[in-house]
Amino acid sequence: MDNFRSMSSVKKIQTWFQIHKWTSLICTAFLLMLCITGLPLIFHEEIEELEGKPHLAKQVPAGTPVASMDKLAENALAKYPTKVIRYIYWDEHEPNTTAFSLSDSINAAPENYTTVIMDDHTAEVLEEPNYQEGFMYIMFQMHVDMFMGIGGKLFLGLMGLLFIAAIVSGIMLYGPIMKRFDFGMVRTERSTRLKWLDLHNLLGVVTVVWGVVVGFTGVINTASEIVLGLWQTGQLSEMTAPYKDAKPLTGKLSSLDQAVALTKQAAPDMEPSLIAYPGTPFSSQHHYAVFVKGKTPLTKRIIKPALIDASKGGLTDLRDMPWYVNALFISQPLHFGDYGGLPMKIIWALFDIATIVILGSGLYLWFARNKATRAHISRINKVESEILTVQAQSENA
Repeated sequence: MDNFRSMSSVKKIQTWFQIHKWTSLICTAFLLMLCITGLPLIFHEEIEELEGKPHLAKQVPAGTPVASMDKLAENALAKYPTKVIRYIYWDEHEPNTTAFSLSDSINAAPENYTTVIMDDHTAEVLEEPNYQEGFMYIMFQMHVDMFMGIGGKLFLGLMGLLFIAAIVSGIMLYGPIMKRFDFGMVRTERSTRLKWLDLHNLLGVVTVVWGVVVGFTGVINTASEIVLGLWQTGQLSEMTAPYKDAKPLTGKLSSLDQAVALTKQAAPDMEPSLIAYPGTPFSSQHHYAVFVKGKTPLTKRIIKPALIDASKGGLTDLRDMPWYVNALFISQPLHFGDYGGLPMKIIWALFDIATIVILGSGLYLWFARNKATRAHISRINKVESEILTVQAQSENA
């Protein structure tokens, strides 16, 4: 019975070893890329501050009147009279400003946009940034989809699932090892390969929780377009169903200021974060969609959509987002450690660097093991050849 249990245990370890080896090998190169590109993204705000980029809007005394939203939109369109506004949004790191995203048409491709940042008080154009260039843009796109769109996102999501499988299988392998050795053991007096094996195992156990959190939230983020598609065909369709057979909008749209005021009245503890114009994917052909968020570090990740009739100016619906959309919004900052300020970012970066060491040592161990195996086979073949040679000489004698 003991022999049977021992054989069964060995088979389980061999199975977990194969799972760990192949899941790790398949995803390692892409995970190295994600860890390397993720490091600067963790500190993107601090990097911008080091570059000495000043705040766009000047500081003004409290109570200074702000320009109307309609005036801001009018001035943004005056800058680009052949374009249309698709989105308006607010950056919490750029106080007293409002950003307008304009495109050649309401149905233009997502990458077809021009950003105009306006001063909330003077209604003047402050900047026209190009977000599709520069070092941070390259790092972000490589990290998100490798410049391959939704196909790249889904592929990286698959790599994330393999990464989680590698973590789980690594835990299953490390358990039996720790029954025979002390936790945290690194055999520095033995061969280089054994030293790196122990370090690989130790770092893997230390970073296991972080790895699962970042890997899982990364997988969720890669499914963002699928999640938003489900919301569009589900909740958004329900909210706009009464307007399904309504006539297309004609003439001037209703006031943006009224849309914001109605939303704030319906959700007084929240603040607007984005306005989607009629005809965009996040609204309908007849509504402004005003997305509001909370004001605390956690609740500002919880978004609610309010639909404002863009013809008559009335509030038609305001709902909580479905749980799967909230899970997406909460996972995005958690993936980059963007909840606890600089201390949490530093912790995230240290774990990121440790993961790079784990991935690099894993590749080294695989190559070293293969090299040792080939050397062992070569020695066996050499011995067998020598034995055959001796036998042949004996027979000839």
